[in-house]
Amino acid sequence: MSAGVEWALHCCVVLTASSEPVPAARLAALHELSGSYLAKQLQALSRAGLIHAVQGKSGGYALTRDPASITVLDVVEAVEGPGPAFVCTEIRQRGPVAAPPAACTTPCAIARTMAAAEAAWRQALVAVTVADLAAQVDAEHGPRVLAGIRGWLSGEGTP
Repeated sequence: MSAGVEWALHCCVVLTASSEPVPAARLAALHELSGSYLAKQLQALSRAGLIHAVQGKSGGYALTRDPASITVLDVVEAVEGPGPAFVCTEIRQRGPVAAPPAACTTPCAIARTMAAAEAAWRQALVAVTVADLAAQVDAEHGPRVLAGIRGWLSGEGTP
């Protein structure tokens, strides 16, 4: 999984702290991240319909819906794509002792194990929302963290 998923999740949590759209440059400065790199993650989130761009002087990015309805899996799939993490290439049909295709009509133990792990992973990610993550930030670090971020995003802090 790429680091873009981590940055996209952080941005979604940060966007829960702001009632106004947040400029991409402000999000990049908050995370001390390259604006061009973060723009790719924001574009992926936008294409997936999780955030939208607001044009104009007060423009920036905002969540498209309630953070309680955006799952971590939504964000992962926006950045990484919806495809499976593991793709079986039927290695057992290659090499000097290759199994014939007729002997490979069902997935092998490796493919079954990886499919089960992915199903569990996806189930765990769909069970956590962006709102849950923001609540965990509050619970672990206190409400001052997101309030401080809100203030900084609104210009009360230096970029």
